[in-house]
Amino acid sequence: MADSTSTCSHWWHAPFYLAMSLTLAFISISTPHHSGPDNHSPSGHMLALNASMALRAHGGFSTIATLLQISPDLFIISKPESTLFAIQDSAISNLSIPPWAMRQLLRYHATPSTLPAAELLKKPPGFCFPTLLQDKNLAITKINDAKTGSNIMINNVLVSHPDLFLQGPFAVHGVLRPFDPISPDVCINVSAAETNILVPSNPTDNIEWNIIVRILSSHGFVSFAIGLNSILDGILEDYNNLRCVTVFAPPNSGFISSPSPFLERIVRLHILPRRFTHVELLAAGNSSLKTLVPGYGLKINTYMEFLEINGAEISRPDFFLSKKFVIHGISKCFDSDEFSSSLR
Repeated sequence: MADSTSTCSHWWHAPFYLAMSLTLAFISISTPHHSGPDNHSPSGHMLALNASMALRAHGGFSTIATLLQISPDLFIISKPESTLFAIQDSAISNLSIPPWAMRQLLRYHATPSTLPAAELLKKPPGFCFPTLLQDKNLAITKINDAKTGSNIMINNVLVSHPDLFLQGPFAVHGVLRPFDPISPDVCINVSAAETNILVPSNPTDNIEWNIIVRILSSHGFVSFAIGLNSILDGILEDYNNLRCVTVFAPPNSGFISSPSPFLERIVRLHILPRRFTHVELLAAGNSSLKTLVPGYGLKINTYMEFLEINGAEISRPDFFLSKKFVIHGISKCFDSDEFSSSLR
């Protein structure tokens, strides 16, 4: 009877383990396995296996340990020099994203260089380094003095277990949860001797709104392009220090014929004062995104293989990217009922 009670008390684990099993299977199948002479040496696979055993021995990182064992190519490519930031099992179990997105998220937590804790502590806040996800970087956002605890935060997430595994060119650190997305603005320009960094654009540079309008128009979002162009003066007046933006472009509709106050607010509702790529939106989880409408945020939700913002599917993710802005196509306008009644 006791055994039955114990078994039943953990019934809620079943959906998570089933979902994670499917995710692991997908990642294992979809990760390319190389065998050519120019690919990483067997020592890379051995390092991954040793790291997997170290994570299992420590406890709390079983999912990442399994991935290191069955799909080392997910974290170690072309050469064994790599650093992995292992997400704790408790945080992974709270994620609700499809397998393909999980693969992208995990590659966002690995970098193709060796960065033990001692090296990370030498870097200043704002130092950026690349990940295995193309054109995506991580940034050191806070470091306490080594003598007072040597706490390191990357993308505003604490490195809770520095140097969980450190052997030769491969380092593994434990982190409390998935990294927050960052804006390129947090990265600093360090000396030319430092490689693999992201140099931000000039803080005095303005957003190229005229280019955004032309891109929207040429890609079929004519209504939104016209609406944005008509209210640009108000945006520039209120947000003259914007360094980067995210634009959610809805399909053509009749909203451009709306009264001027409503038109301005509905266009602003589709613009964020930060740059979020599709992967960064996935990493943000079920959070709220600040818009150019004061006090009004957009809710992120993941459903099956789709990312939804306020109930609208991102139908054309990242269809235009630059250092200062990203444009996503969405399936419909965001619902404005909640604030339309407040218009004067």
